[in-house]
Amino acid sequence: MKIGLETESYHLKFITGKMDVFGFIRKTAELGLDGVMLNIIPWPGREEICVLESFEPEYLDRVKKEIQKYNLYAEIDTNGTEPEHLMEVIEVAHRIGADVIRTYCCRGIYEPELLEKAPGDIRQVVPMLKKYRIKLAVENHEEETADEVIKIIKEVNSPWVGAHCDIGNGMMAWEEPVEAVRKLAPYAFTTHFKDHIVIMDDNEYKVCGVPAGEGNIDLDQCFRILVEDSTLTRINIEMCYPYAVSFKREPGAGGVYKIGEGAFKVENPPYDINSIKPSDYYYPPEELLERMIEDQENGVERTVKFVLGLRDRYCR
Repeated sequence: MKIGLETESYHLKFITGKMDVFGFIRKTAELGLDGVMLNIIPWPGREEICVLESFEPEYLDRVKKEIQKYNLYAEIDTNGTEPEHLMEVIEVAHRIGADVIRTYCCRGIYEPELLEKAPGDIRQVVPMLKKYRIKLAVENHEEETADEVIKIIKEVNSPWVGAHCDIGNGMMAWEEPVEAVRKLAPYAFTTHFKDHIVIMDDNEYKVCGVPAGEGNIDLDQCFRILVEDSTLTRINIEMCYPYAVSFKREPGAGGVYKIGEGAFKVENPPYDINSIKPSDYYYPPEELLERMIEDQENGVERTVKFVLGLRDRYCR
């Protein structure tokens, strides 16, 4: 099983200009990993910042050469199902040598009409996926349950369209992570492997990212299921720390109704609430930025060590 790294894991370095895609590629290789997953969505509220600075062929060729230099595989993260947009992303993926594209339907709020139109949109790009031998993976991205993702895949009914199995995102839709992984594994083309806790922020429960092995998701079980019940040959780390987000669906939408047990056990926030509110983790104040960049870097290293340990355990 190969292990890759998603650019979101270093989001603070990207948004402060301390890292670009070339530095990320080199860092991934230094960590002893096998591939990169490049998120090409501009950062919300900071749309001028994006992992890929250009879609121009010359620039993308440079990115491809850097990936090949370290003998890494490549995947791309985008969002939306609009055929014109997906076709553009498929061209970008082809240009840099990426063979899997992640997308999702809803963008911050649950919009069932987007789930309804997704199969028809995606069918329009299947011939292009087939032409370039690129797979499209639909993600359970905070708003969508595993069952809703599987419904889209079945309606498209193409070997080029499968699932992106995010280990933790189902929690925002009140879905137990192990159950979500168990459902999505047979359809999975790719993953985001992460860990979460539940915290309280201004009298609201939120899901909070932490380094792998330091949260309440049963990652041993999730990794084992992905090894045994999927055809995956890669697992991609997406360490979402520091990060906290509200629940996106009503309790019970994904089968869990109450906070308090298992993955939904409530823990203390990773930072003193008097220093920074969880709602400010993603874009921290200037006085905390350097500390949180360092914390994120250390969190990636701990996560990589933990996931490589799982690989040693389950992929002998």
